[in-house]
Amino acid sequence: MPEAAVGAVLLAAGRGTRFGAEPKLLAQLDGKPLVRHAADAALAAKARPVVVVLGAHAAAVRAALNGLDVAFVENAAFADGLSTSLRAGLAALPPGTDAAVILLGDMPRVTPGQIDRLVAAYRAARPAPAAIAPVVEGRRGNPVLLDRRVLADALAGLSGDHGAGPLLKGRIDVLEVPGEPGTALDVDTPDMLARL
Repeated sequence: MPEAAVGAVLLAAGRGTRFGAEPKLLAQLDGKPLVRHAADAALAAKARPVVVVLGAHAAAVRAALNGLDVAFVENAAFADGLSTSLRAGLAALPPGTDAAVILLGDMPRVTPGQIDRLVAAYRAARPAPAAIAPVVEGRRGNPVLLDRRVLADALAGLSGDHGAGPLLKGRIDVLEVPGEPGTALDVDTPDMLARL
């Protein structure tokens, strides 16, 4: 049986309005933009291809990721919420991609090892779960891995400013794996960035 094909989708289309006037994903941490941390982690892991969804600050985010081996897709409907970016990113994956790791551009401390653990857990699971989520202190974090076939109908109906969380709530076919501190840490404000 061939190994399941798993890609990665990096959501980088949001406006980041809670962060202030500066585009959040371009804010510097350790000498590089937040979004570049997330992209570097994705590229250091095994999921391929890595698709980056652009929106609010498309040209600037694309420039921040210049030179990286990623594919870009622009979500013209980004203002309608996270769900539109999730659907755009999944649609941009090649046919035959079984699952995707969904990364958020404002989570700079996610490690390649965490991404690879999600992929390995998915490939080892029988039957395939709807999703695999990291858990820290009893709470699910990100990134999450989504099975595109199991969730096809649910993803098609997703709307508004929601990711996969509402789809997965109450499902018994979500596999939880241990997370790292970085899977529970997203940057929403300049103060949070300063604390990092």
